[in-house]
Amino acid sequence: MKRLTTLGLIAGLCTVIGLFVSSGPEAVAAALWASGWGAVLVVVARFVAVAWAGLGWWVVFPRGERPLLRACVSVRFVREGINTLLPVAQVGGDLIGARLLTRERVSGALSGASTLVDLMVQALTQFLFTLAGLGILVALGGDGPIVHYVGLGLVVAAPALVAFYLVQRRFGQSLLQAAINRFAGGREWRIFGAVDVLFERLRGLYAARGRILTAIGTHLFGWIIGTFEVWIALRFMGYEVGFLEAIVIESLAQAVRGAAFAVPGALGAQEGGLIALCAVFGIPAEAALALSLIKRLADLAVGLPSLMLWHAMENEADQGRPAAGLGAALRAWVRPRETPLRQAPMPAYGYAAAPADGKGE
Repeated sequence: MKRLTTLGLIAGLCTVIGLFVSSGPEAVAAALWASGWGAVLVVVARFVAVAWAGLGWWVVFPRGERPLLRACVSVRFVREGINTLLPVAQVGGDLIGARLLTRERVSGALSGASTLVDLMVQALTQFLFTLAGLGILVALGGDGPIVHYVGLGLVVAAPALVAFYLVQRRFGQSLLQAAINRFAGGREWRIFGAVDVLFERLRGLYAARGRILTAIGTHLFGWIIGTFEVWIALRFMGYEVGFLEAIVIESLAQAVRGAAFAVPGALGAQEGGLIALCAVFGIPAEAALALSLIKRLADLAVGLPSLMLWHAMENEADQGRPAAGLGAALRAWVRPRETPLRQAPMPAYGYAAAPADGKGE
């Protein structure tokens, strides 16, 4: 997997370099300069979109067991920073985020289940957003390779989406326990109880249809917020792009980026996708590459502070204090780390509760 990621990174870098050279670095730089304050507004829109995604995660929790909203938003920024800037195939940040949330007095089972549900809702809403973008493109008269390729991608993605949902239901629980029985033999591992508790929490979360529908609506609006990145950047460059056209570009570009999940940062895939999509509306390649650069600037502007926030949260936990949201975690990163004279061991967080007598298995 590591070798595949490295090869993907090399191929992506070569593609990006080739696209910039063929389009003319001076023309790309001129388009980027023309965006002016639009690039700043794109960064602001990205911060709003990630925070809004944290709200979409928060509404999934049962009312009596919800963590603080600021905790969900803070951890959601950490998930975004890790998935965007680190070579973790866009899933490592979600695993770390689930672990961080257990430090906010959320059980391991609920934290893991809520993360899986949040990922499911994000995948579903991205599918719907891409479908809407494809429909708008067809309505605007688009008919060509892009329509056919995106349509084929949606046909392939639909069964994968259904499969991801099914593995979180009884079907998936049976498969997981069968796999554990096969490899664990007759040993009684605590993971047996962990699997049962995790899937019990998943059933409870999916049974609350009102909260699921609210989360779907929240995430759909979040994708619309992301559309402002395209609309603002191209408008500031001087291109009269309507909001519907911006939805087409953003939705299909996100689909291309998602399909290239194995390539760190979707290098090359994002640039090539934006060039093809912008060309549909008469926008030249240099403007599309400038748009990609602005999006990558937003990735860095949001991702780097998010990685610093992750570091601060880990420091807070190492010192035996719970992470108390964005402000407290950032203060922990800024101030010098104190070495405690005596540090109590951190509790182990997991899906299964510890035995009542405190003894291990």
